Amino acid sequence: MDELTVAPLATLRQRQSEKWQTFPDDVLPMFVAEMDYDLAPAVSETLLDAVRRSDTGYPTPSLALGNAYAGFAARRWGWDVDPAQVTAVGDVSAGVTETLRLFTRPGDPIVINPPVYPPFFDWVPEAGGRLLEVPLRSGRLDLAATEAAFARHPAAYLLCNPQNPVGRVHTYDELAAVVRLARLYRVPIVSDEIHAPLVLPGATFTPLLSVPGAAEVAVAVLSASKAFNLAGLKCAMVVTASQRMATAVQRFPFHPNDRLGHFGVLATLAALTEGDDWLDALLATLDARRTQLAGLLRERLPEVRWTPPSATYLAWLDCSAYGEDAAPRERFLTEARVAVEPGTRFGAAGAGYVRLNFATSPEILDEAVNRLSRVRVPA
Repeated sequence: MDELTVAPLATLRQRQSEKWQTFPDDVLPMFVAEMDYDLAPAVSETLLDAVRRSDTGYPTPSLALGNAYAGFAARRWGWDVDPAQVTAVGDVSAGVTETLRLFTRPGDPIVINPPVYPPFFDWVPEAGGRLLEVPLRSGRLDLAATEAAFARHPAAYLLCNPQNPVGRVHTYDELAAVVRLARLYRVPIVSDEIHAPLVLPGATFTPLLSVPGAAEVAVAVLSASKAFNLAGLKCAMVVTASQRMATAVQRFPFHPNDRLGHFGVLATLAALTEGDDWLDALLATLDARRTQLAGLLRERLPEVRWTPPSATYLAWLDCSAYGEDAAPRERFLTEARVAVEPGTRFGAAGAGYVRLNFATSPEILDEAVNRLSRVRVPA
């Protein structure tokens, strides 16, 4: 399968998104989770057709979005989704915070697993809760610590599945154990599964709601935005699998259409129904970049330690040899002119780490690592 191509760097710099407008042109931006690849043809044609029709009005997701996601989930993971239990929301942030509010009273603890996606630290207080951190243990869910936290009767557990930034794909057995604990201690689970379509060759994604017993205690929040590079178009989904959880989601204090983007709905429908071939090519491309990065790190940055991710296009790099806390990120930016995310954004467990986005061309990835290799390790 052919790899996806990337436009020349000068063309990429004409983009107006966060990735390309945050830093000066002499900086290689490898930080935020935006890919450099062209859109899936089905998505770009759908959006162009809408512009030609001046079709820029209010969104109408109806049942079409649920049908599209159900078909996608069946093809990709063999997961049987009821289209009527798919609720459209503007983005994963809104889906998570509004779902957490259903279960949370002011000051209630909500469990998270750092290092984890930085907005988790904001979504919990936004929903009225307070953080109860159960850090990963060697990159995996710590089930014993999770049980101890659940025994304190938190309002909810906010799971990242797959886990960003470490790229961990939680196994079926791990998720089954989490579901058993959630049922035992009556802890609702909100599973952020935005990276699910980006599970790379060699790993298998398990939708949490496909685990027996999960339907009564869990809700999944997801979007096509990460896999198809649609973050600016605003369309995500909250998925349930039981009447109990579906009834809870119906208590959202807004009409789902109010916060959706019309282009987000159109692009998501195209991606989920016609984007499989492009997505397969993307996964093959990311697998190649993962392999390339492994070789580059081995040859040019032997001081950096990492576990290649099983999902996402994000590398979680232990750069503690270059300094403490956020020092590696600052040195890479000032001395190498490469922008990466500081590990400290993902919680205290990220001290000394950086997150690097490798969803780019072989040439840009090679140049980024070459620049990083010029930064000296302190004596």
